[in-house]
Amino acid sequence: MTSLSTLNTRTSIAHASIDQLVREFGSPLFVFDERSLRTQFRCYRDAFVSRYPKTLFAWSYKTNYLQAICTLFHQEGAAAEIVSTMEWEKARKLAISGERIIFNGPNKRRDTLREAIIAGARVNIDHFDELQEIEEIAAEIKHPIDVGLRLSLDVGEKATWARFGLSVDSGEALRAVERMVASERLRLRGLHCHIATFVLDASRYANQVGQMLRFAYEVEDRFGWRIDDIDVGGGFASRCRLRHSKPGKERRIPTADDYATAIVGALRQHLRPGHEPELIIESGRALVDNAGYLITSVVARKQLPDGTPFYVLDAGTNLLSMLALIEIGVETVQPNDDSPVKSMLCGPLCMNTDIVRHEIDLPKLKRGDQLVLSPAGAYNITQSMPFIDYRPAVVMIRENGTLKLIRAREDLTDIDRREDPLDE
Repeated sequence: MTSLSTLNTRTSIAHASIDQLVREFGSPLFVFDERSLRTQFRCYRDAFVSRYPKTLFAWSYKTNYLQAICTLFHQEGAAAEIVSTMEWEKARKLAISGERIIFNGPNKRRDTLREAIIAGARVNIDHFDELQEIEEIAAEIKHPIDVGLRLSLDVGEKATWARFGLSVDSGEALRAVERMVASERLRLRGLHCHIATFVLDASRYANQVGQMLRFAYEVEDRFGWRIDDIDVGGGFASRCRLRHSKPGKERRIPTADDYATAIVGALRQHLRPGHEPELIIESGRALVDNAGYLITSVVARKQLPDGTPFYVLDAGTNLLSMLALIEIGVETVQPNDDSPVKSMLCGPLCMNTDIVRHEIDLPKLKRGDQLVLSPAGAYNITQSMPFIDYRPAVVMIRENGTLKLIRAREDLTDIDRREDPLDE
């Protein structure tokens, strides 16, 4: 529950008036702060590069693939990390060269995979069917292909990601390497592993790096292949609160320095003399989440049978996919001297599950009042859906204070343009 002491009133985002934002672009409205995005990226980049100069950051497109967001991170020096044909096409549209693209994921379409390989993208193999497909592509183009291998590791996280990649513990990953050696069509150059999302214990990454390097040196000793890059994926946490956290228990969010210290420390501890692989970081949430906000308005005031007030908002689970994982922060906009009482916030959908907050202390709100929900920058854009209503506009507040519409509000043409009605 949000208490009176923690409920804030916010009238602006990055010095832009919320009243002005709503008047100009409507409600609901996603808002991003450019200065915050660039500052956060530089904070993470500097934390790693200062400890290990040979570090590459790759922006995770699935976290937020708006062109303006991707462009901003590419301007800061990030490569592109993609997991689908759509994301490949987005990266290429932004003129990202193949060599600056890392292709992950379990569902790489063959035509896209072939195109990415020819363009020089770093492809991390997720399963044996994909390994076979890349062997066939190598035969077609008549030269060996350098590849990476996604590893599945147990580092002690409760929510394991065992269904992605090839297991080291079961011997599956080593069998994949043996097959590459036997085929003479593929050469292993990199190792990739994404241990989980929202990892709050930075020491898990030290465990991950240690296991990855042990596997790398087993490959080197047995087959003579030296690994050129160690990709530790992402999973770094933002400041949001996990929905299933114990009431009253606030868990500390690791800083960029915490993650960098754990990862680079383990890397230096386990590296053999003379071996300096490239370290790859694919952070998404930690870079973008805190810089994103969703402005929403009260459209109705109601009351539960037990007398609990609840408010219907013009934004719900259609725009906030991460509500299944996080308890989103709420700030009021209009000044209000009423004492807060236990309330509920619901979205606008005709679904009983469309609940923004089950329980929150709020002053009495009126129709038309705005609330600011945050952090909202990670995954909510990419997973939002035009269910029952159109997706809203997205605005970026530039470093110079100007407002940039980076995605217009959808209308019926966006929904209907690929449909074909029945003939008369």
